[in-house]
Amino acid sequence: MRVLIAPDKYAGTLSASQAAAAIAEGWRRTAPRDELSLVPMADGGPGFLALLHESLGGDLRQLEVSGPHGEPVAAQVLVEGGTAYVESAQAAGLHLTGGKGVEQATSYGVGQLILAAREAGASKVVVGLGGSGTSDGGAGLLAALGATADRPLDAGLVGLEGVTEVTLPEPLGLEIVIASDVDNPLTGLFGAIKVYGEQKGLMEEAMPRWDGVLQDLAAATSRKTATEKGAGAAGGMGFALLLLGGTRRPGFEVVADLLGLPELASWADLVITGEGSFDPQSTAGKVPVGVARLAEQSLRPCIVLAGKASMSGRELRTLGIDAAYSLVDSVGEERALAEAYDSLVQVAARVARTWSADHRE
Repeated sequence: MRVLIAPDKYAGTLSASQAAAAIAEGWRRTAPRDELSLVPMADGGPGFLALLHESLGGDLRQLEVSGPHGEPVAAQVLVEGGTAYVESAQAAGLHLTGGKGVEQATSYGVGQLILAAREAGASKVVVGLGGSGTSDGGAGLLAALGATADRPLDAGLVGLEGVTEVTLPEPLGLEIVIASDVDNPLTGLFGAIKVYGEQKGLMEEAMPRWDGVLQDLAAATSRKTATEKGAGAAGGMGFALLLLGGTRRPGFEVVADLLGLPELASWADLVITGEGSFDPQSTAGKVPVGVARLAEQSLRPCIVLAGKASMSGRELRTLGIDAAYSLVDSVGEERALAEAYDSLVQVAARVARTWSADHRE
């Protein structure tokens, strides 16, 4: 039996590679004759670059850029062939802000990463968006690339307040691909501030003020672009990249194509995926749902092994998922968190008893 193992990271406990290894170890304990293919997955968020480097190789260039509050942070650009890959969270991630000072947080460092990609000789740059701690509409990113305005573009929302004129940078000579699963517009009820501001540390009562700042940024550049799908991604970095002529593709789709996941789904008899918390939010472009769709297109069964799983049977069937298994339900929450790898090994071994033809023979 051929089994494709393609999980996302289990946030806070296991990387995608560690999760894939744990599932494979458990599966082999029960069904040692099964042929396993391990393909750790990611979307455009944290872990995007490390996973691509592990899978594709290439030249991983180390550099230092400005963090969300101007402090120097270590970051990387991966160059493979004529394409460079950038992970925005390395320069402007929520983990760099701790949810504090988002009003002053800037995406300037992400623009520096894009410049580094061009300097490396790339003709195309793929920018992974996700896990950002900024909400500046990508103004800082634009400033790093040469944009100017009548307000400072590199000082976060506070500096941007009152902006009326923006001059965009000269063409970069780069094809820009925006790897993001977020389809929100820049502003309004479903915009970057209203939907994602609270998790980044913005106070509810201040959101109309900050949304107004991004509306002013849109008025000074392109209101039409502000309404496009994905403009609200990563605190509005999607908007900035769309202004520069970027093309948006779902982050999962970008990674899946690079790693040959559609072909592997056709090869497999069973597809396994997973993540830390598999819940209704997973339907918004998360890895397990993307993997399940590929499995369904190939008429292959798909199961999920998750830290927590809260989907109903009906919801699973709608997503093309045959079953979901929870580490918390199997071993308890304390052990699932403290011994995540061993817990996943144990659950995978149990699940193999049900799903492996090797075990049933």
